[in-house]
Amino acid sequence: MAPDFNSPPLHHATAGHDWSALIRQWTATQLELRSRLIVAPLDPLPRFVAGVDAAYSEGANRVFAVAVVYDQEAQRIIEVVHADRPIEAPYIPTFLSFREGPAVLDAIGKLRHPFGAVLFDGQGIAHPRRCGLASHIAVTLDVPGVGVAKTKLIGTFDPPDAKAGSASPLMDSDEQIGLVLRTRDNTNPLFISVGHRVDLDSATALVLACCPRYRIPEPTRQADIEVERIKRNSASEKA
Repeated sequence: MAPDFNSPPLHHATAGHDWSALIRQWTATQLELRSRLIVAPLDPLPRFVAGVDAAYSEGANRVFAVAVVYDQEAQRIIEVVHADRPIEAPYIPTFLSFREGPAVLDAIGKLRHPFGAVLFDGQGIAHPRRCGLASHIAVTLDVPGVGVAKTKLIGTFDPPDAKAGSASPLMDSDEQIGLVLRTRDNTNPLFISVGHRVDLDSATALVLACCPRYRIPEPTRQADIEVERIKRNSASEKA
């Protein structure tokens, strides 16, 4: 079953609107996608790694998405593509993929250079229904995907040691749902989780391989830089 990104027209998204039917539909979609999620080692690690990030327009009526391909051996970006779409879904916590997903899929679909995995600025299975943005999109496309989040959505953890490469489990009750990973010495850690067709060890190794100089892996760091540039340009054009 293909995931359903459809939702009622956004102009109905009033503060008092009852979104319970939509939440039930979206929940069913997430659970169905979760049932198809595969956890398996990614071996060997791919040389070419895609990265994706999204941002909203100044008026929050459009979503911009950028996808890049990073050559982790040469340590350089070799392709950058853009997409933007009107926002067609309300903001409901833990259902962000329905709001940003269509633009993210458009951006990834524009990539022409092959890639072996996608790093997402968001959660994989570190999510209440084990289907955050990284899992939603990676399962939809059936490509290896990794959630690389700057902040925790759910779970508990002990802070990892200060040295780069140190990590501690991200737990939800007695289930490990991710890893809290220090990618550079004495910096805030990242929250790594399986998206699809990776396991936690290979997801961690891939993220570290893509962090030659900065805390954020280059595929998502460069996607973030580019999407923020697009957002600024869009705002200045309207000024």
